[in-house]
Amino acid sequence: MPAHNSLLATQESATVSAISRYIAHSLVTIQSEHPEWIAEKYRKTQWAKPDFQSILIEKLTKRLKVAIDTDSRLRCAKKYLEILLIPEFINSPQFSKLFAKIQQLAESQNSAAKSNNSVSPTLPNPPAHQTASPTVGIAILLLDVENLQLNIETEKFLEGISLYPIQIKVAFANWRSMGKKDAEFHERGYQLIHVPPGKDSADLKMATVGASIFVHYPTAKEIFVCSSDRALTHLSNTLQAHGLTVFQVRKQADKIIVLNSRTGQLETHYLTSKPEIPPIEQLVIQLKQLIKKEQERTSNQWVKISTISALFRETYGLALNQVVAPHLLGTKTRDIFLKYPTEFVVHKPSETSQAYVTIFEVKLSPKPPILNNPEILKNSIAAPSSLKAINSFEDLERALVKIVRDLTGNSPENYVFLSNVGSEFHRQYGQQITQIIKDFNLSRKFPKFLQSCESLQLKKAEKGWQVSLK
Repeated sequence: MPAHNSLLATQESATVSAISRYIAHSLVTIQSEHPEWIAEKYRKTQWAKPDFQSILIEKLTKRLKVAIDTDSRLRCAKKYLEILLIPEFINSPQFSKLFAKIQQLAESQNSAAKSNNSVSPTLPNPPAHQTASPTVGIAILLLDVENLQLNIETEKFLEGISLYPIQIKVAFANWRSMGKKDAEFHERGYQLIHVPPGKDSADLKMATVGASIFVHYPTAKEIFVCSSDRALTHLSNTLQAHGLTVFQVRKQADKIIVLNSRTGQLETHYLTSKPEIPPIEQLVIQLKQLIKKEQERTSNQWVKISTISALFRETYGLALNQVVAPHLLGTKTRDIFLKYPTEFVVHKPSETSQAYVTIFEVKLSPKPPILNNPEILKNSIAAPSSLKAINSFEDLERALVKIVRDLTGNSPENYVFLSNVGSEFHRQYGQQITQIIKDFNLSRKFPKFLQSCESLQLKKAEKGWQVSLK
């Protein structure tokens, strides 16, 4: 029996892999011959690139492996295609041919299983009069309206995750305190359950009703427990123990997080629109432009990667690591520069220092910076002469290094209180140092900023923080 189970698992894995590859390759063909059939959101994605193919196949494989049978797997594959392709194509004869191939691949596992069963004395064939009936199931959505509110777009996102249609929706709240929300949710097909005022009343009622909901709806296969209150974890465990797939839905900042309690898989839905992630070739061009612009502004060939990340967010409205992640799975931000050694050169002076980048050129690259030596810093770049000359983190760091050097007599062994440094900065530049830090959107306090400076070191004294040269 274990050998039989192992064989089935191997066949299932091969089936999932075949379906995932077929969908990925079909998308490449469609984009090449009929790009208008692809949903507008994904039309510019270069699906033929190996990186995008790998990402798509990996995501498809994860989704399909969650499916418990062939029917569920086919529903999952169709839902994914409905996201990637326009409705007109989904309803066309061409799509029917494409999906027929997916059905053929999905059913190949059943054929193999039947073949193995026919030679197994312990697994007899069913009687001729018995026929397999398709798996019937529904999904149920339980919503604590006082704790979390779902709009129609988010509901559609949840429907895209579910392998079964969401046919039952129940909303819990003290409706007397919710204004006209009861009419809105009723219009959207929710069953409304009223609870009296009080802390956690909606959660407790939701847990009570939810714990036995599978008795009233025996065809339920999946349940969405929608509440940011983690106390409902007990409800999720109870439902999962009765064989249901539970999705825990909660809000985190500007996004909805959905956890599949059975597989541990996370799905994220952003409540605000996100800027479009550029293709990797365009990203390389954008990074080179930012580096050149910073080089011209500072007259330094080497630029901190952290500075480029800040400039990228400011220019394009996206965090650089957020853009890199879809192109290079499981990598750090600086790996985008390492991946293109013909375009960029990366240098890290020490294990504890920040990394620097410059554009690769045929001519001899500039000597990498060594910030651990204050004398080199002092002789190479002058401190800003006025407030208008402080336009970057590096400019601010040079200004502070000069002040600390003057106050300590250029000795790394001498320390000065931060209050003295702040006063001297205000005297020389006419503005508080804390305000400058806020203007750069550093979201950190003065001591934290000094700790990030390569040429300065801090220590905590009895009367407050002190700083000196390294």
